[in-house]
Amino acid sequence: MDKLRCGDKVALVATARKVTPVEMESAIQLLESWGLQVVVPEGFYASDNQFAGGDSHRAALMQNLLDNPEIKAVFCARGGYGTVRIIDRLDFSGFVHCPKWIVGYSDVTVLHSHIARNFGIPTLHAIMPVNIPSSCAEWNCPAVESLHHMLFEGRLHYDFKNRFSDVSNRTGECRGVLTGGNLSILYSLLGSASDIDTDNKILIIEDLDEYLYHIDRMIMALKRAGKLANLKGLLVGAMSDMHDNAVPFGRSAEQIVADAVAEYDYPVAFGCRFGHIGIDNCALPLGVETKVCVVQDSVAIDICL
Repeated sequence: MDKLRCGDKVALVATARKVTPVEMESAIQLLESWGLQVVVPEGFYASDNQFAGGDSHRAALMQNLLDNPEIKAVFCARGGYGTVRIIDRLDFSGFVHCPKWIVGYSDVTVLHSHIARNFGIPTLHAIMPVNIPSSCAEWNCPAVESLHHMLFEGRLHYDFKNRFSDVSNRTGECRGVLTGGNLSILYSLLGSASDIDTDNKILIIEDLDEYLYHIDRMIMALKRAGKLANLKGLLVGAMSDMHDNAVPFGRSAEQIVADAVAEYDYPVAFGCRFGHIGIDNCALPLGVETKVCVVQDSVAIDICL
C-alpha cells in the first residue's frame, strides 16, 4: 500500500449510521492540516432513519470511491450498524487494480474482514472522523498521531501496558499478519463470504456495550469455527462498558477470552490500546506482517509496510 503524500486526495464515506456536517468539521480540518485534499461526496449527509441514506445510496457512494483512482484513502465516518447491508452490492475489481486505504473500526470490520478474506489487501483499523477531537490542541493524542504515522510513514512501534484488564498476559513472541476487529462483527460474519481466515495470523479483537454472556457466546462460536486454534498470537483491545445480568456471569470479558484460549500456546496480550476508547484508539494496519513480543504486563508491537 502506498504511503500518503501532501496533496493527495482522500474521501469521507458513511457506510452505516448517518452523520452531520458539524460532526465532520474537526476531521476535515485535521486532514487538511496534513496537506490532504478532502473529498466530501454529494449525498454524504443523506438520512434514512438511522442510516446515511438507503442501502443503494450508501453502496453507490462507496462504489464511486472504490473506483476512483485519484482517491488514495477512504475514511469511514462512523460505525453503528449498516455496512453489512451493502457489502454484497460492492464491486472491488477497481479497488484491487488500484488499492487505497480503507480506514475505520467497529462496524467497518465488515469491510476489513471482507477485503482480507477475498483480496488480501491491507486496511487500517483506526479512529474515525466522528471521534476526532473538536479542539486541535487535542490532536496530539495516540489515536491521531498513530493514524498519521501509519498513513504517511508506514511504520509504527507500540508498547502497550496492560491497563484495562484484570487478566495477565500469556508471554511469548510471534510474527504474523494482523487480522480481526470488532468481536460482534466477526461473529456475525461467520460462514459468510466475508468470514476471515485466521490460520497463522495474529488476531485482534475488541468490543463495546455487550453483556458478558454475549461475549462468551461469540468467543465460543469463533472457537467452534476453528478461528482460535491456529493463531500466531492474540491481541485483546478494550472491552468497554460491559454489562452483567442480575445473576452475575462470574467472569470478566477478558477472563472469558483467556479461558477460551487456555488450551493453546500462542502469546496473548490483554488491555491493548485499541477499540472503543476514543482518542486512545491506536491505529493498527490489518493484512500487514507484524512482530509481537508479549511480557507479563505489556506488549511490544512493531509494524512496517
